[in-house]
Amino acid sequence: MSLDIRSKLAALLCCVPLFAHAVEPERCNQVRFADVGWSDITVTTAVTRHILSKLGYRTQVKQLSVPDTYKSLAAGKIDVFLGNWMPSMENDLRPYQQTGHVLTLGTNLEGAKYTLAINQAAYEGGLRSFADLAAAKQQLGGKLYGIEPGNDGNKLIQQMIDQNAFNLGDFTLVESNETSMLAQVKRAQHLKQWIVFLGWEPHPMNTAMRIHYLKGGDEFFGPNYGGATVHTNANATFIERCPNVARLLKNLHFNLDMENHLMSAILDSNTNPHREAKKWIEANPQIVMGWLEGVTTLAGEPAASAFKPASDSVPTDAQP
Repeated sequence: MSLDIRSKLAALLCCVPLFAHAVEPERCNQVRFADVGWSDITVTTAVTRHILSKLGYRTQVKQLSVPDTYKSLAAGKIDVFLGNWMPSMENDLRPYQQTGHVLTLGTNLEGAKYTLAINQAAYEGGLRSFADLAAAKQQLGGKLYGIEPGNDGNKLIQQMIDQNAFNLGDFTLVESNETSMLAQVKRAQHLKQWIVFLGWEPHPMNTAMRIHYLKGGDEFFGPNYGGATVHTNANATFIERCPNVARLLKNLHFNLDMENHLMSAILDSNTNPHREAKKWIEANPQIVMGWLEGVTTLAGEPAASAFKPASDSVPTDAQP
């Protein structure tokens, strides 16, 4: 999509009249999300889906890798992705943003971090920075633990190994997924073994385990321990056709406390993300009302009218 069309899109989002009658085509009735298997994206997606359900929309979520998420967004097979961690995912997004097929609607979270972390055993052993890793190869078993294959953080780890940055050329990247990686961290701590892994906030790992972030990785993960903002990406054609949904997505602004709370509730009790999202929405009406500014229901009514005391039901198409 050309820059001119994107400029028109920006103007469209700015000029949607408050509570105008919905004139979106039938294709807008269902909104399709990508979830890459990270707990923070699972909870923000669950909250957004519940809001859309209350507004009369149907929603669907597909579990995809990061590369497949962007391919699907560009091809119109997915409409929305709430997990664009920047700057670490810049290379994943750039090709599709340059062609205009994928748009960034705004920042939905600030204050995040994403870099290598260690467990308490490694910290007590004196490991403090990326520069210390090579000397600790024996204690670490020569392994750096990542998450799912294709993940941007894994790519950064592999770049360090390939470039022999910090003398890590003889190390091995261990790919799995978030759950398996954290299980390995817990196991290592129980056995008082050292481990280095991808860590990030928001995530309950920051309170449930004694972890520490390594300094000195700015060249690869960015300053401030991989300080990050999380953006909302969407298929450009979908956003052009569906300005009411676009307005809601543009309004979404989450916070670390909210995400940590929801992730902890879901991970600790192994409950349905949609039920936890519903409980949070009902407990935080002022935040939700801010997200609904300028948004209508699918039927064209003010969005706030859909958030009167409601039933205990969850979306019929909701997936755990």
